[in-house]
Amino acid sequence: MTLSAHTKVGVAELIADLQSLGLRLEGSEVGITGRRGGAGPSDHKAVNLSGRTVMIPIATVSACESPFVASRPDVNGISEIRRDGAVVSHVQFPRQPRFYVLQTVDGIPYSQIATLHSSDVLATTLLQSCIRFGNRKTSCQFCAIGQSLAAGKTILRKTPEQLAEVAKAAVELDQVKHMVMTTGTPNLTDRGAAMLCESAEAVKTAVDLAIQGQCEPPDDNIWFERMKAYGIDSLGMHLEAVTPAVRERIMPGKASVPLDRYMDAFDAAVAVFGRGQVSTYILAGLGDTPEAILSMSEQLIAKGVYPFVVPFVPISGTPLQNHPAPTPAFMAKILPPLGAMLKQANLLSQNMKAGCAKCAACSALASYEV
Repeated sequence: MTLSAHTKVGVAELIADLQSLGLRLEGSEVGITGRRGGAGPSDHKAVNLSGRTVMIPIATVSACESPFVASRPDVNGISEIRRDGAVVSHVQFPRQPRFYVLQTVDGIPYSQIATLHSSDVLATTLLQSCIRFGNRKTSCQFCAIGQSLAAGKTILRKTPEQLAEVAKAAVELDQVKHMVMTTGTPNLTDRGAAMLCESAEAVKTAVDLAIQGQCEPPDDNIWFERMKAYGIDSLGMHLEAVTPAVRERIMPGKASVPLDRYMDAFDAAVAVFGRGQVSTYILAGLGDTPEAILSMSEQLIAKGVYPFVVPFVPISGTPLQNHPAPTPAFMAKILPPLGAMLKQANLLSQNMKAGCAKCAACSALASYEV
């Protein structure tokens, strides 16, 4: 049996539906171990579908009620995806990465320092804490950065030396192609840029690996030049929400950095990293209308910034755990026209050197760029 063939549009629609509705598993212990809480794609599992690796929610409320079910893998490692009992596709689950079995000399498992996202992306949160997280009056209401730390799945601060050691092993053992370094916001000045600099320098000294750094806009644009000089290849500064009212309601602390500052920072960053090497995460389903997301995306594309629009996934234990995920119909109002805009502007995910948009596993958007 081979993986099912689909038209490109059909694949995009299926991925979008799965990412909105989630997936129930008949065999939970398949593929790469899922992660609850933390930063990045939490409560997800990587799935290979028609030549693409995508991240699908499997541990959320909506996933438990999803019409999509994945069967236990057969002898060839292939699972059926059924919707309401009818087979709609076949998928495979990527194997557990080899570097996960290793640990540092002081006994810290490599998987607590960095994790595999999708099939070939190494990801780490440099500081598993944030000045905004401890107070729900300032924290991002969707954020679960402290959960994986509390559960003992990670450590508070990853040192440059640890990151270099793990990155080298991930490249050699699992053919990792690029790396994402994000961080909880440590202060209101450089907002994590200094940690990104020292961490990127250490990794680049150990192994040739493209790196995306992610942080809030620092207070001084000189940090963009510093990050580039220390080895950051592309930069993510994430809006999450695009209208002031939604930003203030969903992320009251982060909203203190106004949209005008983000737009100025995007211009300054593009001047350093280049067109198409700066991106921003936009979470669809938090309250912004499709029209507002597309309008902001149009402005960003004109600046040379890639708007990576991802369906919001409610994570257990957060204030938004019962907030509904966006429907497939909602995402269908955004992804096809946005993909066409990106194609027309020749601002494509595949041309980014590193990062979430290049990985593209958390959204069907890249399938609409063709």
